[in-house]
Amino acid sequence: MLQSCSSTKNATTGINGGRGMVSGTWILNNVALEGLPDAAVQGLFGEKSYKCFEGSTWKLTNSGNGSYALPATSSCGAVMQTIFWSATPSEETFQFKKIYEGDKAKNVTEGYRLVLTQLSRESMVLKSPIQFGDKTANIVLTFSPAK
Repeated sequence: MLQSCSSTKNATTGINGGRGMVSGTWILNNVALEGLPDAAVQGLFGEKSYKCFEGSTWKLTNSGNGSYALPATSSCGAVMQTIFWSATPSEETFQFKKIYEGDKAKNVTEGYRLVLTQLSRESMVLKSPIQFGDKTANIVLTFSPAK
């Protein structure tokens, strides 16, 4: 029996590992705005406020099925959303689409594409680029693995 191990590393970004490193349960610890005033961002991924995502739990299985759970806070209600996701660290992409009861992932044509800027066993950072005025700004999502 022969066995081979290899790791993928993008020389320009320093992202180590492949799609399998994205799989797992992640906690979204921080949502930051880069180049944006707070009032410029209303919702995020169809939810009423980007702040509702802080403390959320993202479960990403290797099959591409997953979910995110937003915690209930004084300004946000608890939300559990099924998603179908994919990631290509070598191309710095993470994308997902929301799946509702009765949907088949292959039939859902709308979703969200983010830039995967950091990936390790200790953290994952995704950026959601948006146009603001004449420049590109980012909503930055910083995750750590669930313990």
